[in-house]
Amino acid sequence: MSNFDWTQLINPEFYILMEIGGIKIGLIVILFIIFAETGLFAGFFLPGDSLLFLAGIYSELLTRQISVGNDFVNLVFLSSLVSLAGILGNMVGYWFGVKGGTYLYNREDTFWFKEKYLLQSRDFFEKYGGKAIVFARFLPIFRTFAPIVAGIAGMNKSKFVFNNILGSVLWSFSMIFAGHYLSDLFKNQFGIDLKAHIEMIVIGIVLFTTAPVLWKLLKKRVVHK
Repeated sequence: MSNFDWTQLINPEFYILMEIGGIKIGLIVILFIIFAETGLFAGFFLPGDSLLFLAGIYSELLTRQISVGNDFVNLVFLSSLVSLAGILGNMVGYWFGVKGGTYLYNREDTFWFKEKYLLQSRDFFEKYGGKAIVFARFLPIFRTFAPIVAGIAGMNKSKFVFNNILGSVLWSFSMIFAGHYLSDLFKNQFGIDLKAHIEMIVIGIVLFTTAPVLWKLLKKRVVHK
C-alpha cells in the first residue's frame, strides 16, 4: 500500500484487484461496496455501475476461488451474489427510512449524507412510484436514497421487496453480463483487450449513467428561473 493514491478510491479496478497478504479479496470488496451504496448511504461517490461492468470483464479472476469450471455458471453465481448484496443493502435503507422517518430531512449534511440527494430521490419516487425502486438501480445517487424515501413514505413492504429484488437482479446481471461478453466480443472480433482501456470505459459509463441525473437537475434549475 506504499504507492497508495487517494484517487484510487474512485477507480473500480482498484477494488477488483485488491489483495491482502497475497490473497485476492476483490469479490468481498465488491459485495461490500454494493451493499454500502444503499445500506450505508455511500452511493453518491462509490463506482457502482462501472464496478459491476468491470466485474464482468474480470469475472474469471473474481470467481477463480469459487469456480465450478463452467464460465456461464460462474458468471451467474457472481451476478447472484452481487444481486443479494444489493437486495440486502436496499432492505437496510428501507428500514432506516421506516425507523428514521423525517429525522433524516433535518439531519446536517456530511460527506456521507446530503439532504439535497434525499429530496431529489423523493421527487423521483413521487413521479415513478414503486417502479422508482427498479429504475433507481441504474442511476447514481437515486439508488442510494430511493429505498430510504420508500421507507419514509410507508411503501407497502411486500411491494418494496418485489421491486427491490427485480431491480437488483436486472442491474447486477445486465451490467456484469454486458462487461463479460462485450469484453469477449472486442477481444475475439477486433483484437481489442478492454482491460487496456479501463479509464475510458469508466469515464464512458459515468457519463452515460449520470447524464439523466444532470439533465434532471439542469431542467429543474431552468424551471425555477
